[in-house]
Amino acid sequence: MPKSNPMTGDDASRIQSQQAKSGGDMSSGGFSARAQSAAARNDNANAVSGSSGDFAGRAQNLAADNGNANSGTGQK
Repeated sequence: MPKSNPMTGDDASRIQSQQAKSGGDMSSGGFSARAQSAAARNDNANAVSGSSGDFAGRAQNLAADNGNANSGTGQK
């Protein structure tokens, strides 16, 4: 089975730039548009799969911030 190499935003940008410079198909159905769509899908998939860890980190930071905010008032 071939190695998976997902499209990134940088890859799509390079493709779009080269297509534009060479007079390639810049339509919504062209290769550069499909590359951009694949990059967005991959970015969204990575954002969703990493969201639980990000949420836990934000919750921990919020709890720490709330503890620091109350420390000067004598309230806990």
